[in-house]
Amino acid sequence: MKAGCVLAGILILTFSAGLYAQTAQELIAQADELYENLQDMETARQVLSLYRKALGVAEDKYEPFWKIARVQFLIGDHTEKKKDQKTIFAQAVYHATKAVDLQPEKPDGYYWRGVNNGKFGEVKGVLKSLSLVKPIKRDMNKVIELNRAYEQGGPDRVLGRVFFKLPGMAGGSKDKSKEHLAKSLEYGPDDALTRIYMAETLMAKKEIDNARLHLEYVLDMEDDPRWVPMVEECKRMARDMLRDKKFK
Repeated sequence: MKAGCVLAGILILTFSAGLYAQTAQELIAQADELYENLQDMETARQVLSLYRKALGVAEDKYEPFWKIARVQFLIGDHTEKKKDQKTIFAQAVYHATKAVDLQPEKPDGYYWRGVNNGKFGEVKGVLKSLSLVKPIKRDMNKVIELNRAYEQGGPDRVLGRVFFKLPGMAGGSKDKSKEHLAKSLEYGPDDALTRIYMAETLMAKKEIDNARLHLEYVLDMEDDPRWVPMVEECKRMARDMLRDKKFK
C-alpha cells in the first residue's frame, strides 16, 4: 500500500514537472521579448540565461547558438575588465561558429562570429589582431552574399569599421570605410552607431561639414524605447565629438 502511494506520488510529481517545463521555443520567445525591450545589462544577462536554458533542451540548437552569441556581444561590449571581455567575446565566437556549422546558408552565425571577432581584436589591440582581419572580412562578405540588409546593413557597417581601424600598411582605407558605411546607411538610415562611425571616417578625411551633419542627425534622433541605453550612448558620443576643435 505504501509502495503504491509512493509510486503514485512520483508519477504526479513527474507529470506536474512536465506540465510546467518550458519548451525551447517558449524560452527563446521569452528571451526575445526581453531582448527587444532591453533597458540595462542586468536584463541582458537574464536574456543570456534563458537562451542557455533553451540550448539545453532544444533539438535544433541553431537559434539558441546564434542568439547567445548576439547577446554576449552586447554584454562584452559593456564589460569593464579586458580579461572578462576577452572571455565573453571568445565564448561568443564559439557559439556563433556552432551556428554556422549547423546552418551554413543562413547569415546569423557568420555575422555574430565576425562582430565578436572584431571586438575581441579591439580588446587585444589592432596590431596584435591582424590575423583576425581576413576571417572577419570573409564572414561579412558571406553575410553580404546571403542578406546584405541583415542588422540594418550590418555587414557593411562592420567592414566600414574594419577599413577605418586598420593602418594603411595593413589594408586600411578611409575611402573604403566611407563606401561601406554609405552602403550600410542605405539599409539602416536611422542606425545611430553607423552614423557615428561615418562621422569619424569623414573627420579623418577632413570632410568636416558632412561629419557634422551625421552627428547632428544622431542628436536629433528620437529615443528608441527598445534600445534606450544604446541610443543615449551614441548621443553622448556625438556630443563629445562635436566638441572637437575641428568643428570650431
